[in-house]
Amino acid sequence: MSLKKVHHEQPEKFEFTQSNFDLAKKILEKYPKNRKKSAVMPLLSLAQNQNDNWIPLAALKYIGKFLSMPYINVYEIATFYSMYNLSPVGKYFVQVCTTSPCALRGSNNIVKICKEKISKNPSELSENGLCSWTEVECLGACVNAPMMQVNTDYYEDLDDLSAEKILNSFVDDKPLSPGSFRNRKNSAPEKEKKVSNGIKNA
Repeated sequence: MSLKKVHHEQPEKFEFTQSNFDLAKKILEKYPKNRKKSAVMPLLSLAQNQNDNWIPLAALKYIGKFLSMPYINVYEIATFYSMYNLSPVGKYFVQVCTTSPCALRGSNNIVKICKEKISKNPSELSENGLCSWTEVECLGACVNAPMMQVNTDYYEDLDDLSAEKILNSFVDDKPLSPGSFRNRKNSAPEKEKKVSNGIKNA
């Protein structure tokens, strides 16, 4: 049983814009004609991007017809994967990693800051409707912990001060640029040191 909440207010209709319809057709070309159901995940992402970061039930039905697959199968996929939202999350959807590496480096403090700056509870919109937050499992940036994902961007190497600045920027609709907030490139070592053989290592 899915723990995702379906939004109580639903649009009656959904259809791709012309540009997204054309893009959906191009996506279908990547799959064999008898396997077009395999395109369901990229089409769900397309619908979510078109509809302010969440997927209404009408979009699930539309995609089902588009791919000639049962609505319930589209629903099962949309509820299984955490990257799909079935209720509004705002313009900026903040996902805080709280798996062990991030937790050990202070992600619990970031969760507290989210409660102060965005909303008291996860999956609730901020007062201005721009943001929401949730806790998630590993996002694959353990070396740069603690970190959080906002929409498709990663904000890494955080501390309390940088996290507060970042969250304030979303609430104010003036988002800071993503990346490392200790000025690291990718997952490069922060410092170098010499070892006995003369080779420098992290």
